[in-house]
This record gives sequence, structure tokens and C-alpha cells, in this order.
Amino acid sequence: MTTIAFIGLGNMGGPMAINLKKAGHDVRVFDLSKDAVAKLVAEGATAAFSAQDAVQGAKVVVTMLPASQHVEALFLGKDGAPGLLSAIAKDTLVIDSSTIAAATSQKVAKAADAAGIDFIDAPVSGGTGGAIAGTLTFMVGATASQLERAKPYLEKMGANIFHAGTVGAGQTAKICNNMLLGILMVGTSEAIALGVANGLDPKVLSEIMRRSSGGNWALEKYNPFPGVHEAAPASKGYVGGFGTDLMLKDLGLAQENAIQTQSSTPLGGMARAIYAAHSIAGNGKEDFSSVIKLLQKQ
Repeated sequence: MTTIAFIGLGNMGGPMAINLKKAGHDVRVFDLSKDAVAKLVAEGATAAFSAQDAVQGAKVVVTMLPASQHVEALFLGKDGAPGLLSAIAKDTLVIDSSTIAAATSQKVAKAADAAGIDFIDAPVSGGTGGAIAGTLTFMVGATASQLERAKPYLEKMGANIFHAGTVGAGQTAKICNNMLLGILMVGTSEAIALGVANGLDPKVLSEIMRRSSGGNWALEKYNPFPGVHEAAPASKGYVGGFGTDLMLKDLGLAQENAIQTQSSTPLGGMARAIYAAHSIAGNGKEDFSSVIKLLQKQ
């Protein structure tokens, strides 16, 4: 049994922490949401009063935070306040599963290395369903030895573990994946909306496309039209899942990277603009599949 500090208990982080607890580890949790912490305590985890309290005595620290600024502020400090690295013991393994800029991961990793702490980036794919089932895909940026050290814990939360390269590589792989996902969801939504506008049954149309050349993950696992997939956020009022604003953030990271590397990503840029319009319309907290509402005939 390992003492693990888990910081960030949202739609993804919460189920991931539960799976570590189910695996027999001593999990100490912290989140700004008291309800999120209470849910984990009900699963047998120990509540911490702060992030600094959570890491006391921990051999492994896992973080799942919204954006780059949150990760940097947590570990390196902000406005004169010390960062979490100053409270983490030497030789501790830190697994950051947030989706952030690769440069931020590299910056934090450099500071962690100077403090004798192993810091790796391990963003995930698979949605809330994968987080609950423990079937997530991890994209890891680390040395080979760091990855071997992290595997026993990653395997309790996911089914697929890919070594993308050195620190920051996991983040690069993740923004490429999420850019594609955003594009696919917009395209899938457009196609279903067009079919429905012409009187087609969305379930029948989705099955036709799923078994044809238009098949993709959104059609098969995360259909954006209500009632097609009972377990999808679309059938639950677009509550939970992966928020529109989070998708918008990831598409922004992809575009920033494209500018830095002088890469051409016209569809990624268009998807970002569509999600920005959807967020401005007041749908930022809804699941990203709700973008179909922006595209449907009113």
C-alpha cells in the first residue's frame, strides 16, 4: 500500500482517485469543492485541509487541474506564496494528469528535478466513462525509469499507457488528440443536424454513419444527439463529461503550439472558433458535445 496525495477531484480526477483507493492505496485528497472531497471520503479516502497537507508523507502525488496557470501556481507558487514543491519530500513521484501547455510541464519538471522530485506529465483520454471504469489512455512524458516507477499507479486508472517521449511530450500528444476530437465532434454534429433537418431518425442515421466511412468515436461512444446513447452526456442534459470551456482551452493550446511550430491547422482553428461561439452563447459549462445545439436548425 502506498500513500498517494490526489489533488483535483473533478469529473475526471474524482473517479481516478477512487480507483486508486479501490486498488488498496492510502489516498489523501484535496479539492476546492467540499462536495467533491466528501464524495471521496465516502469511498474511504482521507480528506486533507490543503494541498500542502495532502502531500505530507505521500510517496506519490497525482494532480488533475483545469489549466496551465493552475498547475504552475500550485507547484511553483504565486504572489509570493510558496509552491507545493517546497512541501513535497525528496524522491517523491509527481504525476500530473492535467492537460496543459508542454512548456509549463517542462518548467515545473525542471524545478522539481532541482528539488530531487520526479515530475512527469501524463494527460489522459477516455472521458468520464473511462475514468470511472479505469480504462483511460495515458500519454506520458517521462524518462524510461520514471515511467516504470509510475506504471503500477497508472495501471490502476487506465488500460492503455503510451510513452510519448520526454517530459512535455505527453501534453503534445494530448493536444493533438483533442484537436482531432473537437474537429470530429463538430463534423459529427453537423452531419446529424443535417439529417434530422431532413426528417431522418438520429439513431438510424448515426448507425448508418457508424458502420460506413464516416464512423468515428463520437458516433460510437459519445453521440451528441439526445437519446442516441443513453450513457452519453447528451442524454443527460449535457451535464458532466468534458466541458465546452475545457475543449476550448485545449483547442487554444493546439493553436498556440501550431503558431510556435509554424504548423498548418485550419480545421483546428475553425473548431476553436465554433467552440468559442458556443461558449459565448452561455454553454461553456455544458459537455462539449452540446455544440450540436449551435449547429441545429431552430
